[in-house]
Amino acid sequence: MAKIRPSKGAPYARIMGVGGYRPTRVVPNEVILEKIDSSDEWIRSRSGIATRHWASPEETVTAMSVEAAGKALADAGLTPEQVGAVVVSTVSHFKQTPAVATEIADRIGAHRPAAFDISAGCAGFGYGLTLAKGMVVEGSAEYVLVIGVERLSDLTDLEDRATAFLFGDGAGAVIVGPSEEPAIGPTVWGSEGDKSETIKQTVPWTDYRDGTVDKFPAITQEGQAVFRWAVFEMAKVAQQALDEAGVSPADLDVFIPHQANMRIIDSMVKTLKLPEHVTVARDVETTGNTSAASIPLAMERLLATGQAKSGDTALVIGFGAGLVYAATVVTLP
Repeated sequence: MAKIRPSKGAPYARIMGVGGYRPTRVVPNEVILEKIDSSDEWIRSRSGIATRHWASPEETVTAMSVEAAGKALADAGLTPEQVGAVVVSTVSHFKQTPAVATEIADRIGAHRPAAFDISAGCAGFGYGLTLAKGMVVEGSAEYVLVIGVERLSDLTDLEDRATAFLFGDGAGAVIVGPSEEPAIGPTVWGSEGDKSETIKQTVPWTDYRDGTVDKFPAITQEGQAVFRWAVFEMAKVAQQALDEAGVSPADLDVFIPHQANMRIIDSMVKTLKLPEHVTVARDVETTGNTSAASIPLAMERLLATGQAKSGDTALVIGFGAGLVYAATVVTLP
């Protein structure tokens, strides 16, 4: 029996660079209020959102991803030819096939990398990061480009009072590469499919195609159920990720949760008993909920504004439709 040669990967993996892209159009709550019976005060008190970015026709999933990827590569000091794999998390690429990752890889000038899409909703960045870490350590790719990108304005029902104000568009990207020391901790991830009805697409595409419904599919959710799950269950997952990494709340420098809702973020901070010195990402106020893009976008803004710095220890957690979740501790690039 022949012996299979072991893989030759890196001892560990790390995030080497980060980049983000926000569409040029900024949409204040006043625009949302044209279609729903609400108020700016109500939206801010329930979600913490004041503005969000909506993409123009030219700001496609691919175009936004290419911009974010270029910034991440520059931040990491790498060329596109060095990218061995491209992993894209999105729920708003409307072509079933081919994967948008292949188009992005070609557009940035990567040389025949592995390229594929994943669908894990708001936990998608964490899922992609975990896959990238595995590839680097296993040796199937030295450098992996992970992108979270959404055009959720395409999936927003502007007449749905519960969700019309929540969603925004954008792309965030990171480069994952080899490290001589641990810089991406163990991932705590999972799913609770029995709660899948709490966040979902209203109807299948085929219903719209067949004329069963005349309204384009959109994302809907049961707000209170999602809030309770996120606050109570995801705080436990976040704590487990800290425990798995051997990091205490006092050791943390930064907390970057999925930017779903300011009330959820503040409640998680309280439940985790994070010290005052921990910088908390609250990008949701001006970016809205961008699903898979929210964590890398928030990470990029914290670093760009000096609220976080290279080498900081950060807890990241994403959670959403599925219901799915992923949390880990990382060293910021």
